[in-house]
Amino acid sequence: MRLLVASLLLGLVSACGGPAGPAGTTITNVRIIDGSGGPERNGAVRIVGDSIVAVGEVTPARGDSIVDGGGLVLAPGFIDTHSHHDWGLDRTPDALAAVSQGITTIIAGQDGGHPMPVAAAMDSLTRNPPALNVAFYAGHGTIRSAVMGDDFKRPARAEEVDSMRRLLERELAAGALGLSTGLEYDPGINSDRSEVMALAKVAAAAGGRYISHIRSEDRWFFEAIDEIIAIGREAKLPVQISHLKLAMISLWGRTDSLFRVLEAARASGVDITADVYPYTYWQSTLQVLFPKRDFDNRAEADKVLREIAKPDGLLIGDYLPNRAYAGKTVAEIAVLRSEDPASTLMGLIRESIAWEKANPDSGGSESVVATSMDDADVARLLAWEHTNVCSDGTLDGAHPRGFGAFPRVLGRFVREGKVMSLESAVARMTSLAAKHMGLARRGMIASGHHADLVLFDPATVIDRATPAEPHLVSTGIVRVWVNGQTVWQDGRTQANRPGRVIRRGDR
Repeated sequence: MRLLVASLLLGLVSACGGPAGPAGTTITNVRIIDGSGGPERNGAVRIVGDSIVAVGEVTPARGDSIVDGGGLVLAPGFIDTHSHHDWGLDRTPDALAAVSQGITTIIAGQDGGHPMPVAAAMDSLTRNPPALNVAFYAGHGTIRSAVMGDDFKRPARAEEVDSMRRLLERELAAGALGLSTGLEYDPGINSDRSEVMALAKVAAAAGGRYISHIRSEDRWFFEAIDEIIAIGREAKLPVQISHLKLAMISLWGRTDSLFRVLEAARASGVDITADVYPYTYWQSTLQVLFPKRDFDNRAEADKVLREIAKPDGLLIGDYLPNRAYAGKTVAEIAVLRSEDPASTLMGLIRESIAWEKANPDSGGSESVVATSMDDADVARLLAWEHTNVCSDGTLDGAHPRGFGAFPRVLGRFVREGKVMSLESAVARMTSLAAKHMGLARRGMIASGHHADLVLFDPATVIDRATPAEPHLVSTGIVRVWVNGQTVWQDGRTQANRPGRVIRRGDR
């Protein structure tokens, strides 16, 4: 009743004229979860232009548009700290997959890959803005490829590292947030620690950060954790573990061991953090399952299928050599081919490599969604106080995280699983994510902050996307604003394209 009365009074004040001032938008009758982690409070939020100008007991100005929030939750727009939603953003600038789940800012340039030169990509997005904000890391793999070309299956020579330094300095000067690596992927997998360290020091000197798909998420997981800690300590910069996971059966249940290592590093002065997506399955290429790239090693194939992902847990997303395999598991394809799963796994990789050689401009020929994590571990990793939420998703991918990651946390881990409070989950999606990326004036509902906002129903918000139907839009996300303009409403993207490029140091 008090909410109804407050809303009516606000509307009456507006109708009677209200205070003079520039017209804006006042969102009334909302439960404000401001991103700080503190308790929700009832009130209103006023926006003028691209900024929040008042929060709490708000009187609209004459001419304000009044949006009745219907008693729902108003939170800061979600910040996706590990995203591939920039892929194809020029063709689909409405960014349906992202904005429909409340994401208002994506951090691209992940896993060691970015559009180079990044200044050109930023200029293009500035001229033709999408619906959401975009920031970039500079990718080690992209830079390494530019310097070493096809001769990358070795450590870099000193003069090559110097060339990489110069390219990284250029990308950082253009506004890249820092350095990203993808040390399980070609060509980064062939780098040694000294090469990565040298480049991390360049990022540190520019006031940048380091984010990494670490060298192993399974067989040599703890050695990979030691490496990123060492980089943070020696290079003296913040380091973030991308999509943190325990992706091997023998690692399941070892979150306590991991937290002891991470907390010891933090206690010693290393600013190490992580992001996590809320699924037990990942998406990559079949080749990443073989870190030594010994694709014809039957013993290794057997080990993969025994310890990392079962044959029925390897779901093929794309397979250009034989499109009929898309949507089938390795177990199902093995039956079709009348062979054992290990032979099928090796054969699929062998055939995809041959196809890629015959089609060198294809950009890749296969992908896999692999189930190799444990639900309890995912929940504990999400609940670590230095973890923020990410999607690792794309606009048009085979993994449902591209459409469902953030609502999945709110629905399945908060409302159903009680893994954390709603306020804590929102903080992991907003202010903590902004802190981990070094973003200013985003991630909080506070006067002076950019008006990136999401209105959602905590009683119904949930993901619907599945591996079988990865592009189903989530429910419960009612309205999304980016820089003060609506980009998602009534279950549809809107015509507005208010997204901006965010450069390191932007205010």
